[in-house]
Amino acid sequence: MQHKIRIHYDNQNGFLEPIMWVWVSDGATLEREIRPTGRDDFGVCFDLAYNRSSFNFKFKDGQGEKARWEDDRCNRYFHGHLGKEVWAMADRHHVYNVLPAKARGDVKDYYRSIKNLVPQNNFYFPATDVSGLGMPSMLGANLLTDGSVLFGFFHPYAARVYLTGSFNDWQCPGHPAPQKEQFIEMELYRGFYYQPNIWLARITPPAGRDAVEYKFYLQGGSAETERYVTDPYTRLFSDDYKYRNSIVVDPTGFNWTDQGWQTPGVKDLILYELNIYGFTDNDPRIPEPLQGTFKGVTHRIKSGYFNTLGVTAIALMPTAEVPMKQGLGYEPCTFMSVEKDFGTPDDFREMVNEAHRHGLAVIMDQVFNHTSNDFNPLWNLIDDGSGEGGFYFAGKTMWGNKVATGKDEVDNMLIDACKMFIREYHVDGFRFDATHSYFLNHRLLHRLAHEIKDLGFKPDVVMIAENLPNEQDLNLEGYNGYAQWSNIFHDKVKALLREGTYEGVANDTEDLAAAFYFSKDSFAAHTNNVVNYCESHDENSVQFEVATGDEHLRHPAIKEKKARLGLMAAMVALGQPMIYMGQEFGIERERNRIKVPWAGYTEENNRYYQWSKGLINLRKRYEALKLSGYDPIKEGQFTWLIGPWLEENKGGRQRVIGWRVNKNSVPGEQMLIMLNFEGHDVPVDVDFTPGQWVKLADINHVNDLAPSGSKNPRDPDSITINHGPFKNFILPPYSGFIYRNLPAQL
Repeated sequence: MQHKIRIHYDNQNGFLEPIMWVWVSDGATLEREIRPTGRDDFGVCFDLAYNRSSFNFKFKDGQGEKARWEDDRCNRYFHGHLGKEVWAMADRHHVYNVLPAKARGDVKDYYRSIKNLVPQNNFYFPATDVSGLGMPSMLGANLLTDGSVLFGFFHPYAARVYLTGSFNDWQCPGHPAPQKEQFIEMELYRGFYYQPNIWLARITPPAGRDAVEYKFYLQGGSAETERYVTDPYTRLFSDDYKYRNSIVVDPTGFNWTDQGWQTPGVKDLILYELNIYGFTDNDPRIPEPLQGTFKGVTHRIKSGYFNTLGVTAIALMPTAEVPMKQGLGYEPCTFMSVEKDFGTPDDFREMVNEAHRHGLAVIMDQVFNHTSNDFNPLWNLIDDGSGEGGFYFAGKTMWGNKVATGKDEVDNMLIDACKMFIREYHVDGFRFDATHSYFLNHRLLHRLAHEIKDLGFKPDVVMIAENLPNEQDLNLEGYNGYAQWSNIFHDKVKALLREGTYEGVANDTEDLAAAFYFSKDSFAAHTNNVVNYCESHDENSVQFEVATGDEHLRHPAIKEKKARLGLMAAMVALGQPMIYMGQEFGIERERNRIKVPWAGYTEENNRYYQWSKGLINLRKRYEALKLSGYDPIKEGQFTWLIGPWLEENKGGRQRVIGWRVNKNSVPGEQMLIMLNFEGHDVPVDVDFTPGQWVKLADINHVNDLAPSGSKNPRDPDSITINHGPFKNFILPPYSGFIYRNLPAQL
């Protein structure tokens, strides 16, 4: 059967004698040169009669093989389903079944026409442009002050884009009964790099409707000829799990009361990692309708749980919409939506607002390295010829499709997501998942720090990276760098506690000092560059890990003592400490578990909790336990007292470590810390400076001085030094100590 097709070509290559070359890829040798049959406003036209329903074609300048050809990336494929008239453009491989739109202007001009309608408070209007050209992209659905909604959509290869939704009965070319008079065609504007790649439409939805739902309808430029697509900037998905429509969200209606809040400095962070489901699920103290939701967390904030425990920041595991509910949340489908199961956007805002009212910072977990494989709106959204998945992807990870971070327009979107959560949800910072350069291009992280910190969007934003193994480039200038989860600390402490090799790290004295001295000898430049932890959502609890070692370690008393030693190590090491929900009770659990048997734990009668609370509050109260800087040893603030590299009477060749925070560091807070990871007594000579030293904590008890505690400085466990070291101080097996020098006025 012979097919007649007209092909339009814009000839932006400027070919003097444009020729279309046609061939097939079915093993036959059919090839043909086709001359133009006419011209129109689009360019030149080629009429072809062909006995195939599909073929390949490209263009060249003149006849023969020596002519100037288009690049092979512009090889095109035609199939009969496209119709009898198609359009092709010189800079791409796409074949369109509709006449491609022309740009109407640039986004800067459009922005000037509506900028007075942009809300000024608690609203983010997307404008990130890492190129430095200052293009306000205006992407997503943005509710303006006159009640209209401006919709923006980035797509550099689409021929036409339509806005469709509840406001026009979902009318568009893909509707089963299309009514053209109701179509809302978006207009193309020159955006990033002054190229035609941003589509805009502004409407005023009918009044009185509950939620404005919408999608975009795309013609060309995708893996499919025409398709409905989700807004990558959607703030919320509908409750319809079949269609997953986007919803217009008004971020300005919430009544914030945190105007006096100030994000704490990095050194003041005591992080509490939690999962929204797991933190309140099955907790009889939380009303059942609130369990596993933002409101459940808010309930516990109001109850004073975190304040009593002593932590200063809650580190939320992912809160983005996840299509397949597997609990942890590390399968995002987009980056600006909020998980419906957790509650509404305003529920999220209420949680943050209440946290700030209670002196708590809120850190979000951003998963920018991969997306869900189950529902992935970005997959093949833009067919740029780069490979599987298209524009937004660059290969795979073991968790899902790898996001093409480092690409300008992709980075713009991810930075916009962070800015939106800062402005519209008042979050204090972010923890970025799996950021090692194998999984994520560090250009994004450097750009994020520059856009948000350096350019003044939120100079005090907290930025944490799960960058394992750790890498130095994220230190930036040190004080302003990312705080990396320290695998140097975690792996060494786990090896010591389980008394065996852990992740290739030996249970020996090597790198013991580096682990406790903010990993300086490994990767960090400043104490701000480190988060120390021995438990997280991604790691076995200490008790579980210890039980995987020798049989003698499985006794409950040994496991508990080691869990305490691990928590004390995290609290006293230089850097910022983090605990995982339930760790305050010494819970034994395997990694990637978010279930906490809250019903079996009460703060009042749990000795482990009372000890944890006391220890954490010591860290919170004393500046000497939050030592900060580039090199406190060099600055005379820190002195090693015991360690395996010192003489035998100071812990030589033993898995012990201890130091003194000197009196010139924090006036009135000279402190001494000692830890013993050995399973036997270790006698050491300790250089207590002259004066009275009060024991604030050991592995079994914590009691602070007044007003925080009831410690009597005259208790028998206090030590008075007149001169010289304290000889033969016995460090019991698996022990830890915190002493404070008592100033004369006390």
